[in-house]
Amino acid sequence: MKETVTGVGVLDKGVAILDVVERRPVGASELARAIGLSVSTAHRLANAMVTHGLLTRDESGVYRMGSRFVTSALVELSRPILTELTDRTGESAQLWVRRGEHRLCVASVESPAELRAFLPVGTLLPLPLGSAAHALMDSADVRAQGWAETIGERATGVASISAPIRVHGELVAALCLSGPLSRFAPHPSTLHPTTVVAAAHQLETAMR
Repeated sequence: MKETVTGVGVLDKGVAILDVVERRPVGASELARAIGLSVSTAHRLANAMVTHGLLTRDESGVYRMGSRFVTSALVELSRPILTELTDRTGESAQLWVRRGEHRLCVASVESPAELRAFLPVGTLLPLPLGSAAHALMDSADVRAQGWAETIGERATGVASISAPIRVHGELVAALCLSGPLSRFAPHPSTLHPTTVVAAAHQLETAMR
């Protein structure tokens, strides 16, 4: 492991782990050798970093850079896609990422309609309410159909439909279209599922 930089041991070890994984995906044993720690310690630290989105770990136990490091790119690439989605549907569109037991709005385009549903960038909402929350929680229904919808679940009179965003197989965000129930009736999925899923796939393709 590199010499201590800050004197804050856990932080320096975490940065050393990021330095290794940034160069190439590795398993716990290789990671431990690279930074001079026991396998159990490297495994414990890396798993804690997975919890915070700094790393991701696939089914084979290989660690890669986590979703926290793709958020800025997602935001930049999502803006024209969200704008086009709003132009096509007339409804508000947002991009949400998970932050622990909450979801954070990182990009948002407001509907031009006088009656609209809108949440600004920086809005933090608790899970599990709302279609974006369901998409971020990767429920069985979302995996099966590719989208989630809710009607008045988080706010009375508001409906929404969301699709998950996956980068290299990892769920990193949810794209959401929301508006007054009167314009989504009888269900959001009767109007916009194909459009929302297509926009989500467009963002996934842009991130490759």
